[in-house]
Amino acid sequence: MNATYPFAAMVGQQDMKLSLILNVINPGLSGVLIRGEKGTGKSTAARALAEILPEIEVVDNCPFNLAPNECASALCQSCTVAECGFTRAEGGQPKSHARPVKVVELPVGATEDRVVGAIDLERALKEGEKHFEPGILAQAHRAILYVDEVNLLEDHVVDVLLDSAAMGVNTVEREGVSFSHPARFTLVGTMNPEEGELRPQLLDRFGLCVLVQGLSNANDRVEIMERRLAYEHDPEAFARSYDDASRQLTAKIRQARERWPLVQADRQIMLRIARACLQVGVDGHRGDIITLKTAKALAAWQGRLSVDAADVDRALELVLPHRVRRKPFEEVAATGSPFRAA
Repeated sequence: MNATYPFAAMVGQQDMKLSLILNVINPGLSGVLIRGEKGTGKSTAARALAEILPEIEVVDNCPFNLAPNECASALCQSCTVAECGFTRAEGGQPKSHARPVKVVELPVGATEDRVVGAIDLERALKEGEKHFEPGILAQAHRAILYVDEVNLLEDHVVDVLLDSAAMGVNTVEREGVSFSHPARFTLVGTMNPEEGELRPQLLDRFGLCVLVQGLSNANDRVEIMERRLAYEHDPEAFARSYDDASRQLTAKIRQARERWPLVQADRQIMLRIARACLQVGVDGHRGDIITLKTAKALAAWQGRLSVDAADVDRALELVLPHRVRRKPFEEVAATGSPFRAA
């Protein structure tokens, strides 16, 4: 299997790369929607993101990708997987191992049961025993859930994804029988607007939204060609040449994730956010909340423990484009300066 194209080797597309990193720092941002024409690196960036993330500790053979400290829940007590590290635990300590974060891809034709999982109702009714067949959301816990052509998915499936991304839990209910499991993941959706838009209600559920286009600088385009040819000639050697840059990114992300809970934003910062959202006519309060979270993630990424005005202005550029009121048939606004706070 060829080495993944390194995230650190991507040329340009700063908004896209920053949005992905911010969602890793704080998965509570509810994901990022990357809109753009074909051939602009959307899929490459999403798949490469896992290569720069710190390794995670996972219980052996756990179908829900749980960390050892998550095993005290009722979920593990009722688990029927005989090979699970929790069931073979010695002295109450589950067997676990470290592994890289995975990129879980959701196919366009996936059904709701394939996404959320399925409850065996016959066993539940006859034997009084819950038996749950995990779905894609179980695989995506503590991972990156990548949805290509998200605009072509059924609306109710997209809604389920966004609900789980926001709540961090997947709950399946069938005929009065319910089952819940953790589902905290970084949601990355990509789409080509020429193939149709998402409904505004679904657009608003994505935390961040960026528009990517082909680069306009000739030297940058040449750099892309040269790097791509070098990668195709020898993927492993090309990936190794970016090992140092990838390790630096990984370390910076790890530090930012540890720093994020400590970042503070004073009332003046919150007023700046609220006024900016009112100024462009944002409906509801989700935009305000996501902007605050994004500004805090930006501060953590920059190595600070307090949010400043520049963080807010940058966050607004990533959070508001798809939330501004539009006329019928009007396209989603591009990322940029019109969304800066007054």
